[in-house]
Amino acid sequence: MNKPEILSPAGNLEKLKAAINFGADAVYLGGNRLNLRAFADNFTDEKLEEGIKYAHDRGKKVYVTLNVFPHNEDMIGLEEYLIKLYNMGVDAIIVSDPGIIMTAREVVPELELHLSTQANCVNWKSALYWHRQGIKRIVLARELSLEEIIELRKKLPMTCEIEAFVHGAMCVSYSGRCLLSNYLTGRDSNRGQCAQPCRYKYYIMEEKREGEYFPIFEDERGTYIMNSKDMCMIEHIPELVKAGVSSFKIEGRMKSVFYVASVTKAYRQALDAYLEDPVNYKFQQKWMDYLMKPSHRKYFTGFYFNEDNKQVLESSAYERQYDIVGTVVDYDETENRVTIEQRNKVWDSQEVEVLRPEGDNVIVTLNDMRNDNGEKIESAPAAQMIFTAVVDKKLEKNDIIIVKKEDK
Repeated sequence: MNKPEILSPAGNLEKLKAAINFGADAVYLGGNRLNLRAFADNFTDEKLEEGIKYAHDRGKKVYVTLNVFPHNEDMIGLEEYLIKLYNMGVDAIIVSDPGIIMTAREVVPELELHLSTQANCVNWKSALYWHRQGIKRIVLARELSLEEIIELRKKLPMTCEIEAFVHGAMCVSYSGRCLLSNYLTGRDSNRGQCAQPCRYKYYIMEEKREGEYFPIFEDERGTYIMNSKDMCMIEHIPELVKAGVSSFKIEGRMKSVFYVASVTKAYRQALDAYLEDPVNYKFQQKWMDYLMKPSHRKYFTGFYFNEDNKQVLESSAYERQYDIVGTVVDYDETENRVTIEQRNKVWDSQEVEVLRPEGDNVIVTLNDMRNDNGEKIESAPAAQMIFTAVVDKKLEKNDIIIVKKEDK
């Protein structure tokens, strides 16, 4: 049976480690050049080397994005950058521009190439063309249906892998080829600077009636005609595996470490459960619960099942049931005392939930909270402060402490 990898986003080193700790087989990230998340906390060379070592020490892979549409000035120094990435040991680069692809084949011919979704590959002939240009893996456009993916897989040689997005934000433009940001803000979305104007709320103003704004309606759905729900395919793992998808890609390099950990864990558990026993596999509600807790928009299944008019959303607001309040950095078994690095305010004697890489989440109470000087405190109010608390369950380094929003 095809055994897909779980591919998670890594917007920075902390998220890379969380993705790997919570079950990712590989991560994708941006270096300091030529990636489509220019405003992410991208990796310096030093952080990238540390991240690659962390992944490789655990048998995991690192893919680096070079998926912008470069102008002439962007090509300066490309050869040196490619050689640097190759020497660092990156497992593949994600590319969309023929110029970058040609240069990579010339200067680092052994480096694996993955075709970015930005290349809008939507048919098997195009996929075969790119494969013959040295592309090992095709990252499919989000606009493909499951039927089309099945047909594409059947007509491609097995040497050509296919990767598909299974979770995360959708773009109203065709696989990200958008000019709204350029026109409205001067920030080029195709060079990594998208301001997401598709999420704005728009009105019509008639030229002779200045100041009178009329909402844009799309029947009963509201005014956000360019806004989109988030993709979620957690309930369709069997169909994706049977379709021959090589890699399940999770969107979200700009999302929180809580999002990365919780979403990765959900897809890891669901995929493992199916691969272990396909015949008796049953979807478990806890996997959806993991996905509902971090910040997200309303979920739908994208274009996979040819469902009409489901992408438009009546609001750009995120839904969020839980907040992260800290990550575990140490645990003393003799005193049952956990050391936590704070992310959001938490109180002494507060009940919290623990998101763990293995097994189900657990509930604990943070008792006898103390600061790093050992002084008793009523709360941990300062961002990234170190504090300790006594708990009644053994916790592990890298566990993530979360709390329901109304409990804060």
